[in-house]
Amino acid sequence: MFAMRWKFVVLAILGIAVFGFVVMSLWNWLMPALFSLHTVTYWQGLGLLLLSKIFFGSFRGGPGPRTRARIIERWEQLTPEERETFREGIRRRHGKTPDPTAI
Repeated sequence: MFAMRWKFVVLAILGIAVFGFVVMSLWNWLMPALFSLHTVTYWQGLGLLLLSKIFFGSFRGGPGPRTRARIIERWEQLTPEERETFREGIRRRHGKTPDPTAI
């Protein structure tokens, strides 16, 4: 069990190092040519990776299975009127229908 933890830690550190190198390489290959930006160092590439983690949450797509199950459970508990109110709010926020209260 102890050896498995060490393997995970070593693989995690190695994965972060490789992803940092990939971010740095892609930035230095694309950004100066496309947008006339400066190249970045390895540590700045790791910083960009961390910044993307902070902004976008995680490296897996979408919410986890527990979050999704909780959302579905809450939706099923709503009455049809509450569901329609929720849908209307989403439509107003995303500009699908005009807000009747806005002047």
